[in-house]
Amino acid sequence: MKENLTNLQERPRCAWVPKDHQLYEAYHDNEWGVAVHDDLKHFEFLILESAQAGLSWETILKRRLHYAEAFANFNWIEIAKFNQQNVENLMKNSGIIKNRLKIQAAINNAQRFMEVREEFGTFDAYVWQFVGGKTKNNYRKNIKEVPSETEESRALSKDLRRRNFKFVGPTIMYAYMQAVGMVNNHTQDCFCYAQES
Repeated sequence: MKENLTNLQERPRCAWVPKDHQLYEAYHDNEWGVAVHDDLKHFEFLILESAQAGLSWETILKRRLHYAEAFANFNWIEIAKFNQQNVENLMKNSGIIKNRLKIQAAINNAQRFMEVREEFGTFDAYVWQFVGGKTKNNYRKNIKEVPSETEESRALSKDLRRRNFKFVGPTIMYAYMQAVGMVNNHTQDCFCYAQES
């Protein structure tokens, strides 16, 4: 058992994953870059990536369960109904980032998310069109080759902004695209690279 745990910990990972950081390792190994086709998961990552703007991903990962509790388990239908009292209550919640604009953006984005689903059937059908319906494998040698935004993330950001989504700039949307597996940026020295290629 100990040997198996040691082997898991010693796997080579993308350079952005801190060594011996179980939360990051679990996220990297099991979620990051894995294709998502579930609208609930899409909405969760929209909230989390928007909340992360200007902060470290670790800050958000540590609060992920608190976000689920505070934001109705990412049920966009419920969040879309949040009112000013909900905003004030969330501003008192020490488990999440207490940023009024980000909280209001989550509520606004829940409403916009519903509109996209009404138009396309699912948010998944909408968002995956920006990469032609399949994961874009980038074959990066190292983390320095990974850009902060791409043509696809700029196009997605532009369209989401046109639809009145908030906190969806091209850098945030590229992080989102990586998180939901629209883009595979596992580097060639990462054990996940071989699995995804």
